[in-house]
Amino acid sequence: MADVGYYTLLLALITALYSAITFFIGVKRNKPVFTQSARNALIATSGLITLAIVILLYAILTHNFQIEYVANYTSRDMSFPYLISALWAGADGSLLFWAWLLSICAVIAFGRRKDTSLQLYASAITMTCTAFFIILLSSVSNPFSTSGFTPADGIGLNPLLENPGMIIHPPLLLAGYVTCTIPFSYAIAALITNKLGYNWISGIRRWAIITWLFLGVGNIIGAWWAYVELGWGGYWGWDPVENAGLMPWLLLTAFLHSVMVQRRAGMMKKWNISLLLFAFILVIFGTFLTRSGVLSSVHTYSETGIGVFFVIFLGLLLVSSVSLILLRNRELSSESDMKSLLSREGTFLLANILFVLATVVIFIGTIFPGLSEAIAGTKIEVGPSFFNQVNGPLFSVIILLISICTLTGWNTSKVSSLLKKLLWPGVISAIAAILIFVFWFKDWKSLLAFFFTFLVFFTILSTWFRNMLSRQRATGENPLNSFLSLFRISKNRYGAYIVHLGMVLVAFGIIGSSLFDFEKTDILYMGDTLKIGSYTLQFNGLTEHEEGYKDIVRANLNVYRNKKFLTEMTPEKIFHANYNQAVSEVAIHSSLAGDLYIALGGWYEDGASLFSVSVNPLVIWIWIGGGVLMLGGIICFWPDNKSEESQDTE
Repeated sequence: MADVGYYTLLLALITALYSAITFFIGVKRNKPVFTQSARNALIATSGLITLAIVILLYAILTHNFQIEYVANYTSRDMSFPYLISALWAGADGSLLFWAWLLSICAVIAFGRRKDTSLQLYASAITMTCTAFFIILLSSVSNPFSTSGFTPADGIGLNPLLENPGMIIHPPLLLAGYVTCTIPFSYAIAALITNKLGYNWISGIRRWAIITWLFLGVGNIIGAWWAYVELGWGGYWGWDPVENAGLMPWLLLTAFLHSVMVQRRAGMMKKWNISLLLFAFILVIFGTFLTRSGVLSSVHTYSETGIGVFFVIFLGLLLVSSVSLILLRNRELSSESDMKSLLSREGTFLLANILFVLATVVIFIGTIFPGLSEAIAGTKIEVGPSFFNQVNGPLFSVIILLISICTLTGWNTSKVSSLLKKLLWPGVISAIAAILIFVFWFKDWKSLLAFFFTFLVFFTILSTWFRNMLSRQRATGENPLNSFLSLFRISKNRYGAYIVHLGMVLVAFGIIGSSLFDFEKTDILYMGDTLKIGSYTLQFNGLTEHEEGYKDIVRANLNVYRNKKFLTEMTPEKIFHANYNQAVSEVAIHSSLAGDLYIALGGWYEDGASLFSVSVNPLVIWIWIGGGVLMLGGIICFWPDNKSEESQDTE
């Protein structure tokens, strides 16, 4: 079985290389017979990689421990969902999963006959990227490698990965990385063919949206996993791999805003093509970080020896992208000038500058420890405080710009008109922020931060309400039909409003949980109590039991709030024999106001136990906001009833 899987990959490599080369020859010589042959090879490549995936999955599900990957990442006592997740638990399997998704994307994007030079070049570039990953799989990262003996059982998943978030988070993030290849390929093709108008963008706009959506939701689910699994009480630690998933998302967010300016006024061409190219370069950079072992992270795979391949690939991508941009510098000039910064295109430009600046800051902070070690021989770590202090003000201004751009028109806007539209949202936001300040978070930082988030929220709602009333007066529809009609007319516009509302809710949760969380660490004996905020915890002792290879120690605590019994909470410490590692299973009681978060730290021979307890205000709004963001992204991705040319011109 292992040999069949490996030879399947070798055949896939041959068909992928044949497809890439033949696409190039076909478009250069204008030979349709070549391009059709290349397209057939593209489809064959996808079929072969799918067969390889099926073979590896079969080996996992049948416990074929002769295959090293199966032995290292599965065991007989694993449940079916975690056996499936083992496919992407290791570096080799995740690269195979990557190649498989990319081959499917290639079939969706280029499988149908459409012999334009733009599409043919994009097809060739996508198949070149596919061939790169198959080269890795068939050489230094073979998921079908076998050992000289067959163990009776496998090691199993790393205990940290036995969490529902790890069933969803990695494939979503990988899907975001993979789908980014299609916009990148079209951008390179546009530069090669010198077809740099809006047409090349209109063909990949939905690919950019789905990439943005996969990365955004994947990052939020990853944050949730870190929150419930790692036991430190936080959800984002500016870890190198977390940053690697965030940076391309920021550039794609900027692209989805500036692309409307190019469609409307022919401006920001250089911005758009550069954002797409560097988003993909950062995707490959993130993959390099994850698998090279150059930076330490709880999210990284063990060192695999493929770092040099990614360095070469990154170098080729960077040189070719920058060279093509410089070559087409004149053709990428704007067709018109920006008339005013107080306009929709002006606010989009300012937001783009801030998104790019935040990306640069994150990139520098991420690579600085590695650079300092390479240059000075001493690794200087960059802590979360650096990222928070620099990016906090940047993201705050971006949030403020969201409220302004919602109200501005194209070309120019009057200050008096803008202030008039901001009046009632500003008044309501000020009242809401003051109420939170007086009755909850008595801190001046919270007053300003919450005011800005409320301002965006109520500005969007007021704009939506005004549009609904205008349509109702014009058509005589009832409010519900008027509301639904707005969606039918322009899903993109109102889907974007929902995305912005989701981001506001995420910001609301981040502000509350990062500025006003508090923690206590204490040693308790049975019957002891611990008071934190309005909560009182009573420790009722420990229990211990075994589940397969796991030894589970569970603490039992009664939780009271304002002297009334609230719930029972049971944080755990799990010992996995195969990994010789202890993992905390935290206990969390969530409400709209905040979370009570309890982690069992350890215990002593005299019966005492160590607990870390924190109160994290408003955390749940991050996850709610993530759901709203996903809903808005799906609406934006869904085909609109209006023609492409009429979108986003309101």
